[in-house]
Amino acid sequence: MGIDRVSINLKKVVIAGAGIMGSSIAQLFAQNDFAVILYGTKEQSLERSKGLIQLNQETLVKEGELSQEKSNKIRSLITHTIEKSCFKDADFVIEAITENIDVKHTFWSEISELVSETTILTSNTSGLSITRIAEAVKKPERFCGMHWVNPPHIVPLVEVICGKKTKKETADLVFGVAEYIGKKPIKVKKDAPGFALNRIQFTVLREAMHIVESGIADIEDVDKVLKYGLGMRYACLGPFEIADLGGLDTFYNIAGYLFKDLSDVKEVPAMLKNLIADKAYGVKTEKGFYDYSHGRSNEVIAKRDEDFIKIANCLYK
Repeated sequence: MGIDRVSINLKKVVIAGAGIMGSSIAQLFAQNDFAVILYGTKEQSLERSKGLIQLNQETLVKEGELSQEKSNKIRSLITHTIEKSCFKDADFVIEAITENIDVKHTFWSEISELVSETTILTSNTSGLSITRIAEAVKKPERFCGMHWVNPPHIVPLVEVICGKKTKKETADLVFGVAEYIGKKPIKVKKDAPGFALNRIQFTVLREAMHIVESGIADIEDVDKVLKYGLGMRYACLGPFEIADLGGLDTFYNIAGYLFKDLSDVKEVPAMLKNLIADKAYGVKTEKGFYDYSHGRSNEVIAKRDEDFIKIANCLYK
């Protein structure tokens, strides 16, 4: 899209939500020399955010992606606060708070009144309706979805989603900002639940859980299928490209007998329901499909980032 620093004219970026996503997004903007404010409602969450940023930065320096000097500058450009006054002179707001429509409505009904009428407003929702969130936004034409992929400071994709009242100029600017900071954005043409990425991701997850619950394969082996088979393919090619290369006649024949046997359940599978009932939320609680106790959570995050960096460097640089 050819956007440049002058045309975007952003001096202050405010990110609401100092969790995993917000902390990662903040680093990316700071890496591109933007002053960033990370807003959270509790000092405890801000301290966790500082720890996450330190861990991420250490990994980037270790992998040779950043010099220590550049890393220090990135951290100096990020400010943490619990003061809502930070939104008053923001040029660009990214909301990355709880994935709950009522919480988002409460947030936007207040914040869209605080900011300037020219401030661009975006939500990092993973799949809630942008049109519905916008019901609480003053001047919704300057509001759209900007869905990042975890961890945002490494993964290139950003989904830009229009609500019914989003102006084309707003979506174009957000798309351009994503390109300017080195991302590979897409435009989601229809405000459908889950947008594009999560519709695909949760289709895979549903079938993966069905395979385990049906006794076809264990959790570890299903993960290996993705890591050592499909994951390698999908790192380089999309599903339509893979089908073309494999032969559409072959894919047609397989679809003819396989589609009817795939899971199409409409309820959350029991294996996931049971983990939630046990408050096993994954890395954040040190227990999920796998065990992350005894400090293993930080090791897993660091290893993930190291591997993602290698893949990104191989494919996109």
